[in-house]
Amino acid sequence: MLDLLESGINLAISIDEKEGVRVMSEHYYSKKTTTSSEETTWNFELLGHVFTFTTDNAVFSKKEVDFGSRFLIDTFQEPGVQGDILDLGCGYGPIGLSLAKAHEDRHVFMVDVNERALGLAEKNAADNEVVNITIQESDRLQGIVDQKFAAILTNPPIRAGKQVVHTMFEEAKEALLDEGELWVVIQKKQGAPSAKQKLEDLFGNAEVVDKHKGYYILRAKKV
Repeated sequence: MLDLLESGINLAISIDEKEGVRVMSEHYYSKKTTTSSEETTWNFELLGHVFTFTTDNAVFSKKEVDFGSRFLIDTFQEPGVQGDILDLGCGYGPIGLSLAKAHEDRHVFMVDVNERALGLAEKNAADNEVVNITIQESDRLQGIVDQKFAAILTNPPIRAGKQVVHTMFEEAKEALLDEGELWVVIQKKQGAPSAKQKLEDLFGNAEVVDKHKGYYILRAKKV
């Protein structure tokens, strides 16, 4: 177990109801994974473009673009300030790639801690001919140095815990340009009210841009 923890693999204990035994499973926010690869490829339309996505085990929402990410993609509005966009926790890439395709005049950075997800994001960028992007490994924003953004979007890893998510908000504020915006999608039952309060405390402002099926789109501006 110690070797696994030191290797950057996060494990969760669950109960297999059929066998009645404890089973270890890896989180999608693990850096490395020992889960066997089982890639699958499918098509999905986002912002008027049909994308071919390849996904795999141990990444978030393997079988389709999850509702929260789709809601964030559809709701996002470009900020007034010029500059790059950051997809924080990009997974296999639906948010960052769709925004890069829709806003070719901006450069989109895509970061994640999950090495398998990053490999898939690179493949999906190539397969969909998206070039105005930079994909790199980063635990939260720790791998981003001397870079400021006009907008940061995130569908945060709720299972990592409130402290991790709120730290992401804090780091995002520091990485925004003046008048830059942080966009967050989060379910009410998973902490939308406390997330909004955290953003208000950090930014001095936060609004619910839209909400649907228990999901909230939050926006905070650095002023």
